[in-house]
Amino acid sequence: MAMLNFGGTDEKVVLREEFPLTKALETLKDETIAVIGYGVQGPGQSMNLRDNGFNVIVGQRQGGKSWDKAVEDGWIPGKTLFSIEEAAEKGTIIQYLLSDAAQIEVWPTIKPFLTPGKALYFSHGFGITYNDRTGIQAPEGVDVILVAPKGSGTSLRRMFLQGRGLNSSYAIAQDATGRAYERVIALGIGVGSGYLFETDFKREVYSDLTGERGTLMGAIQGIFEAQYQVLRANGHTPSEAFNETVEELTQSLMPLVAENGMDWMYANCSTTAQRGALDWKDKFRDATKPVFEDLYRSVATGNEAQRSIDSNSQTDYRVKLEAELRELRESEMWQAGRTVRSLRPENN
Repeated sequence: MAMLNFGGTDEKVVLREEFPLTKALETLKDETIAVIGYGVQGPGQSMNLRDNGFNVIVGQRQGGKSWDKAVEDGWIPGKTLFSIEEAAEKGTIIQYLLSDAAQIEVWPTIKPFLTPGKALYFSHGFGITYNDRTGIQAPEGVDVILVAPKGSGTSLRRMFLQGRGLNSSYAIAQDATGRAYERVIALGIGVGSGYLFETDFKREVYSDLTGERGTLMGAIQGIFEAQYQVLRANGHTPSEAFNETVEELTQSLMPLVAENGMDWMYANCSTTAQRGALDWKDKFRDATKPVFEDLYRSVATGNEAQRSIDSNSQTDYRVKLEAELRELRESEMWQAGRTVRSLRPENN
């Protein structure tokens, strides 16, 4: 384990150089990894593990779209693709990658298969952190571990195929076997992590829920909408408003930030842009910080978790969700975005 300095603070991280794939394979050579769920994280993690040479199977309800997708991805019914119960019985490591709501629903089915010596693996701290609301309490004889890639399963898979890694956090909530650390790190390397940084289940879910509702999704969409609407109200065309709001950010500036940081992106923009950005950044920070503080309190008190449980457990939640997503998709801004994307040189 390496100790690296991040902005003046030392943190424990695990690099692929110090825990290579060969070591991960040796660590888990006698294990069967059962990936339960084939939705957001399941496909990317299971296929990366398979391609890296681990013994991995998938458990999914038969007859649905996810089962069919698993078959399309090369999982073979009766050989590497099973019902949830069969996979949980066969697995020595159970990767519990269902949605948070589905984890609550399926938990009574999974729990009997968590016999002593097995490991229960999560990619989100939700179920364990809010166990008073979810009912997910692992038996004492089971390792409870977490690897949380900092991105979607789709991104994890794409980066793996490009020979890159997506950074992940890792945590151990229960070390029943004395092998929880080597198991979790081996799995983190196996699923395609760039490097692994230490956390705990509560910090993971608090930061994750804040990020999703904040800069990763909720806040960025809100800021997009605000700027786009102001530009349109002042006579700018949909194309101009979208390009100045979204396209330039995602296609030109964010890659520069990813490459060398915000200061480097600033240095590669005009002096006029630099001056304006430096003048206005504090105003945006001061305006939004109270919103983020309110958001974090809502996460820490469990309000956000309860809202997710209540809404996502309703029988018609998918219908309601699709209606909200359709409204987003059919808004003028994202209709303009569809046209702008179609005009990119690679699409012509």
